[in-house]
Amino acid sequence: MNLVLFETAELAATLPRTDPRAQHILNVLGRAESDTFDVGLVNGPLGKATLAAITPDALILTFVWSAPLAALPATTLIIGLPRPQTARNILRDATTLGATCIHFVATERADPNYAASTLWTTGEWRRHCLTGAAQAFDTRIPKVTWTRTLASAITALPISASRLALDNYEATAALRVETKEAVLAFGPERGWGPTDREALRAAGFTLVHLGRRVLRVETAVVAALAIVHLG
Repeated sequence: MNLVLFETAELAATLPRTDPRAQHILNVLGRAESDTFDVGLVNGPLGKATLAAITPDALILTFVWSAPLAALPATTLIIGLPRPQTARNILRDATTLGATCIHFVATERADPNYAASTLWTTGEWRRHCLTGAAQAFDTRIPKVTWTRTLASAITALPISASRLALDNYEATAALRVETKEAVLAFGPERGWGPTDREALRAAGFTLVHLGRRVLRVETAVVAALAIVHLG
């Protein structure tokens, strides 16, 4: 945990000793009363917290915030709904790498039952985004949806963004982005179907690849984001 994150509603309250963040502050960071450590406000600024007091039940903290963070590059991901464990990895790592929006969508070959996972129904997904943001020493987490179809996700995309769909079978060019906004589309674990490719092409997507090797979905997401944000 490179950064301890807080929601706005938590700032006026004490932090229970049972909270994992309290355990991290005391046992991993080794902070004592009057010590400071790095914090962030979710989707807000970075800052410093001071451990004002330690009681038997809670930590009492005070906060000082820095200037707002610079905007992230606008990078939207469309991903064919994968197995929940794969989605957990993607949520964490895509957040770490700075994705601003992630749509997990129903596609021709995606299993629709994955949308009923407790990952989504209990709100667990947000915890993985927070872990990714803390790893990156950042506060921003992406907008995440999991109930759309590929077609409905496409209709909500920004017009000015580059539209690129990763495909191992019909792509003829390597991934390359020349605009500040990018939409990257990834098929589910079984890949795009013919109807998916037709819809993507009709919406202005170019089919691109990451080389000859076949990658897991979560690996392709990491590789593609690294290329886009370092390009």
